[in-house]
Amino acid sequence: MDAVLFGIVTCLALAGGTGVIASRRPVYSALSLLVVLGSLAVDYLLLDAPFIAVLQVIIYAGAIVVLFVFIIMLLHAQSGEDPQGRAVLPAPLGGALCAAFGLVMLVTVTRSAGQPAPVGAGFGTVEAVGRALFSGFLLPFEAASVVLLIGMIGAVALGRRLPPGGER
Repeated sequence: MDAVLFGIVTCLALAGGTGVIASRRPVYSALSLLVVLGSLAVDYLLLDAPFIAVLQVIIYAGAIVVLFVFIIMLLHAQSGEDPQGRAVLPAPLGGALCAAFGLVMLVTVTRSAGQPAPVGAGFGTVEAVGRALFSGFLLPFEAASVVLLIGMIGAVALGRRLPPGGER
C-alpha cells in the first residue's frame, strides 16, 4: 500500500514541478510549488517522520508559498506590468537542460534501486531534527534565513520605489 501511495505522490510531485517551470504565470507557478511541497510532506509521512512532515506544511507550504504569492502580487499590482511571464531561456536550451536533468535522475535512481539508506530509530523526531539543525547545519540554516530576509527587504524596497501610477 505504501508503494502505491508513494507512486501516486511522486507523480503528483513531478506534475507540480513541471507546472512550476512550465507555467507562464507566476501565481500558477507558486501554486504548483505548493503541490510539490505538499507531496513532499506526504513522502515524509511515508518515511515515518511526522515532525518533518508538519514542518514542511507549516513552514514551506504555509509561510514561504504565501510569501511568494504576496510578493508576486505586490510587484505586479504596483508596477502595472502584464502578469504574463516571459521565458528566461530559449525553448531548445530549456528542453536540453530538462533532458539532461532527467537523464541524471534516471541514472541516480537506477543505481540506487534496491538499496535503501539506513535510517536510525530517532529519524525525524524533534530531538534529531534539533540536534542536526543546531549543530552540523547551523551555518546553512542561518544563511538561508538571511537570504530570505534580504529577499523580503528587496521586495518591499522595489514595491515602495514605484509611484502610485506604476511608472518610473
